[in-house]
Amino acid sequence: MDRSMFLSLALASLLVGVVSAGDWNILNQLKGLGSSSSQKGAVSSGIKTNLKGYCESWRINVEVNNIRNFDVVPQECVSHVEDYMTSSQYKDDVARAVDEVILHFGSMCCSKTKCDGMDVWIFDIDDTLLSTIPYHKKNGFFGGEKLNSTKFEEWIRKSKAPSVPHMKKLYHEIRERGIKIFLISSRKEYLRSATVNNLIQAGYYGWSNLMLRGLEDEQKEVKQYKSEKRTWLTSLGYRVWGVMGDQWSSLAGCPLPKRTFKLPNSIYYVA
Repeated sequence: MDRSMFLSLALASLLVGVVSAGDWNILNQLKGLGSSSSQKGAVSSGIKTNLKGYCESWRINVEVNNIRNFDVVPQECVSHVEDYMTSSQYKDDVARAVDEVILHFGSMCCSKTKCDGMDVWIFDIDDTLLSTIPYHKKNGFFGGEKLNSTKFEEWIRKSKAPSVPHMKKLYHEIRERGIKIFLISSRKEYLRSATVNNLIQAGYYGWSNLMLRGLEDEQKEVKQYKSEKRTWLTSLGYRVWGVMGDQWSSLAGCPLPKRTFKLPNSIYYVA
């Protein structure tokens, strides 16, 4: 085989590999659909399978913080996100996160008889303690459109959000261990009354402080706002044993707690 023949075969092999990799792009999958009736069923079945895999890959990459700053869920994946967030798998995933928090307690030196009142646990509120899934069910969004803050706040004022599965039990287990609970939310200060009412109706009570965003915080990114609140707590001598939220912005920034725990949520992204 001469040199030119060898290079041609090598190039062809490389191009085949590139095309195969590119086929997994969802836009490529939607191109060139056959119109013949004999192929239509097979093509539709193949697209359905690949679309499900693509959307699950997108969701997982949101959860591990590889995909960031998205405004909306890709339209072809909205129903997939809805299916997951309303599924038993979502509840099982939350339950596993709760199990890991309880295991973390085993490494803590604090117990109800030994705590000095300076041990703290921080919770976010939306989709951590209170679920916004009923709002998305009613409005049919599930990330397919940008969140309408006016409509969402109207829904918050009704104080009807249910508790996130398994979280009420965890909340009270932490509280009963003598650990102080601080709630740090990106909700606005003028929603305090509705938030307190909703938390109590959903079965949460006994927190040490509920921090909401005042006028001075509204121009800050959530990451900065929540990081500043943790800084304030540690400056008072509190030991932050853990932070739990559904957004990476609730967990990121200094000072870092001893552990962070993220709950699944691929409906929206908060920076």
